[in-house]
Amino acid sequence: MTDAPPALSRPSAVLRLIVASPLTLWVAFVAVHLYLGLLALYAPGLPLGDVTLVYRFWIEQALGGGLWVGIDTAWVYPLLALVPMLVANLFGPDQYGATWLSMVMVLNAVAFGFVTGWGRRPERVPAGWWWIGFLFLLGPIALARIDSITVPIALVGVLLLAARPFLASALLAVATWIKVWPAALVLAALISVRDRLRVVAGAATVTAVVLVGALLLGASSSVLSFVTEQTGRGLQIEAPVSTVWMWMARAGVPGAHVYYDTGILTYQVEGPGWQVAAAMMTPLLAVVVATIAGLALVAVRRGAAVGDLLPPLALALVTALIAVNKVGSPQFVSWLAVPVVLGLVTSASGWGRSFRVPGVLVLVIAGLTHVIYPYLYNWLLSLDLLLLVVLTARNLLYFALLAWAVHAIVTAPRWADEHDLGETGPQTVWPIRLAEGSIHTSKG
Repeated sequence: MTDAPPALSRPSAVLRLIVASPLTLWVAFVAVHLYLGLLALYAPGLPLGDVTLVYRFWIEQALGGGLWVGIDTAWVYPLLALVPMLVANLFGPDQYGATWLSMVMVLNAVAFGFVTGWGRRPERVPAGWWWIGFLFLLGPIALARIDSITVPIALVGVLLLAARPFLASALLAVATWIKVWPAALVLAALISVRDRLRVVAGAATVTAVVLVGALLLGASSSVLSFVTEQTGRGLQIEAPVSTVWMWMARAGVPGAHVYYDTGILTYQVEGPGWQVAAAMMTPLLAVVVATIAGLALVAVRRGAAVGDLLPPLALALVTALIAVNKVGSPQFVSWLAVPVVLGLVTSASGWGRSFRVPGVLVLVIAGLTHVIYPYLYNWLLSLDLLLLVVLTARNLLYFALLAWAVHAIVTAPRWADEHDLGETGPQTVWPIRLAEGSIHTSKG
């Protein structure tokens, strides 16, 4: 038996070189954003509707001499969400949607540079391709909500935690003051990162600046209204807890039905016992978050390495915010990219466990979400059997993802003793550059 001719191996080698090329990565990044931008602007289902109808209305109302949401009146979003909404109006209301998409693409480009090490970190190429694939599978919703602004900011924040904990925490706090979910990442950092004082200082500084600025602008209790505005909501149809009532409505159970709530502009579901479920979800979420934090604190006390603990802890907390929630908007899936990319980068740098399993799970979740929204959303509203099966499968995968993350927290290995590290101690990058003494490494 003879070896295969060298020519036969050349195509695969050339393909690997092309895939590993920073230029190829950036071309794919731009192509996917242009594709998703076209879908957001022109695809059926009005995927950019919240931006061009709701966000633009709030800004036109304010600039026209009316009320400023979050300042003059209560609002569902934290105050800094006004900033990107104002920026999107830079070239006038007619270009609001295009300006929004351009702004998101620029922010994502900065985050993508951090993810890939600006072309100087070949081991991060898979993480870059994963994020591109995730955006493609999730569809236009990945660019078409206020969450699209917070994801790249949070992504840069978590990637800077080891080297610049104050700056990283400040960025995460900025993202939190745009949409609340990055607070889970701040909590994960407080538990995992050794330089907790700088983490606290960064978040506290941004929060103080926002609160003082809000008071100077004339806001009072409205600046914190986003905390209470969601408490009275019912069961949004895509939320995991709502799956039971969606099937009730499909089965024709008396009283179970889908309806449109004109107050919060979303579709919800009612049925026997829905009030109890809606009332229980917020306390249950608090219990789940506290339990995850408790398990992480035990792991820290046991000596778990930051590289082994922070990514799954961030994933567990962010997933809990989605899985144990009475709201289940499709854009929530975009949050999952942050802990998964962090895990992929950390693992590629040699400081944490493999993140392949959650990487695959989140890609499937993104693809199933794209099936549901925006093109076939009306089928879900009409309780189509196939769409209900897709929704149920997607929601069950949230809990599979949460289970993986919790297991990873519980089984996080201990960090190696300093004398065991020898000359191969923490000299390399996690995930961008290790601050001296900021992290311990795990054995093996």
